[in-house]
Amino acid sequence: MTDTKTTPGDLTVQPRDIRFSLEDARQGHWLGGDPVGTAVFNALSLTFPDGERVFMDAVKNYRHLLTGKLAEDVRGFIAQEAIHSREHHQLNSLIDRQRYPVTEVEAAIRGRVELVRGRGKMAMLLSTIALEHFTAMMAEMHARHRDLFDGAPAGVEQLWRWHAMEETEHKAVAYDVFLEVTKDWPPLRRYMIRCRAMVLVTLMFTRNISRYAARLLEADGYTPKAALKAVKRFVWGNPGIFRRGWKTYLAWYRPGFHPWDQDDRALVADWKAEFDVAAA
Repeated sequence: MTDTKTTPGDLTVQPRDIRFSLEDARQGHWLGGDPVGTAVFNALSLTFPDGERVFMDAVKNYRHLLTGKLAEDVRGFIAQEAIHSREHHQLNSLIDRQRYPVTEVEAAIRGRVELVRGRGKMAMLLSTIALEHFTAMMAEMHARHRDLFDGAPAGVEQLWRWHAMEETEHKAVAYDVFLEVTKDWPPLRRYMIRCRAMVLVTLMFTRNISRYAARLLEADGYTPKAALKAVKRFVWGNPGIFRRGWKTYLAWYRPGFHPWDQDDRALVADWKAEFDVAAA
C-alpha cells in the first residue's frame, strides 16, 4: 500500500489571469436553452467561490512543511484557484436573483463549508483531495465529450474549458501535500482515511449539487419531484457528468493510487495552447 508521488517533473502549474465575457449568461437558460443543464452548471458554479477558498486554505495550512517543486506547485495552485473563484463569482452574479433562489443556495453552501472548516486542517485537506479528484474526473469527461457546452455563449463555454484544463493541470497538488504531511503515517492508515473521505464526499457532493440544481429548476415551473428527477437524469443519465468518469473515479480506491497515474495532458493540450496565448 505504498503511495509514491509521481507528478510529472516537467509539469508547471501556471496561473492564467483571464477575464471572460460572460454577459450573455444573463439570457437565463444559457446552455442552449436547456433549463436542466443550465441549473446543474449554475449549481456547480455557485459552489466554486466558497469551495475553492477552502481548497486554497487547506494547502496554505501546510505550506510551512513544503519545499522545492511542491512548494512552487502550491503557489501555482492557489493562484489558479483564486482566479477560478473570481470568474465564477462573476458568472454567479449574472443569475437572475429575483427569479432563482440563489441566496438560499449560497447560504446552504456556506453552511457546508463552515462544517468542513470546523473539523480542522486535516479534514479540510481530505475534503480538498477528494473534491479535486471529482473536478479532475469531470474535466476529463469534458475533454472527451466536447459537445457538453454546445449552445452556450462563447465566453461561458470558454470559461468552463479553461477551468477544466487548469483542474487537469493541478489535479495532484493537494494530493501531493497530503502525501507529504502524512509521510510518517502507516500506509494502511493513510489509505483507509482517504478512502473514507472519498465515500463521504461522493455522497454529499453528488446529493448537494442535485438538490441545489433542483431548487434552481423549481423556479422554472418544475415541481420539486420533477425537478430532482430531471437533474438526476442529467447528472447520472445523459450526459451523465457524474457517471461517465466512473473508471477514473474508482481508481482512487486502488492502493498506491496517484492522480497522475493517468496522464491527461494530451487530452487538453489544444486547450492549454489556446489559453496560454490568451493569458499572454
